[in-house]
Amino acid sequence: MELKRVMDNVCWAFDGRKRLVSLNLTPSKQVYGEELFEFQGKEYREWNPFRSKMSAALYKGARPLELKEGDTVLYLGASSGTTVSHVSDIISNGGKVYAVEISEEMGVNLVLLSEIRKNIFPIIGDARKVGELGMAVTSCDFLYQDIAQRDQTDIFIKNVSKFLKRGGQAAIALKTKSIDVSADTRRIVDREVKKISEHFKILASIDLYPYQKGHSLIIIKKG
Repeated sequence: MELKRVMDNVCWAFDGRKRLVSLNLTPSKQVYGEELFEFQGKEYREWNPFRSKMSAALYKGARPLELKEGDTVLYLGASSGTTVSHVSDIISNGGKVYAVEISEEMGVNLVLLSEIRKNIFPIIGDARKVGELGMAVTSCDFLYQDIAQRDQTDIFIKNVSKFLKRGGQAAIALKTKSIDVSADTRRIVDREVKKISEHFKILASIDLYPYQKGHSLIIIKKG
């Protein structure tokens, strides 16, 4: 097996096929049934692009995200914690990921995950209410959003403006059908990118097909 570094604690693994892996912060423990394997005394977790839009973007050729050990991350739309767990691997014990999820049912899974992974801080709340989030989060080095709401772009702009440090990077997993079920996907993406570009510098816009149908990842830099 050969490993090629992508970013902190993330590599491409070559063992007959190419796959993305992250260094497991909690050895021997899985989060969503992902494959675990050892290499040179360390345990890695396969990062499935069909289960994670962040992984899908890297499979589609996105440049490595500016996400590193020790970072504070604000994650909006954390769901049950699949991608959150890989962010947890990346930032390691010196970092923090504030995982915001509006669903109390999904929030239970996040709380259970945070009991094992001590760098995850679950917040059951509404990402639209930045004032309430501000009671737990002051600022972040990296912001990630995966929210299937019609106003998802506005939510992203509001939270990046409020919480992301100047010079920081953020990404939004844009779900086009949640914005307009009848309009052309490309037109929706172009329109939302234009809206975001009025506030922040666009670094990339990546169609996540075939790993994530109807999704694009928009990566920005806050000036």
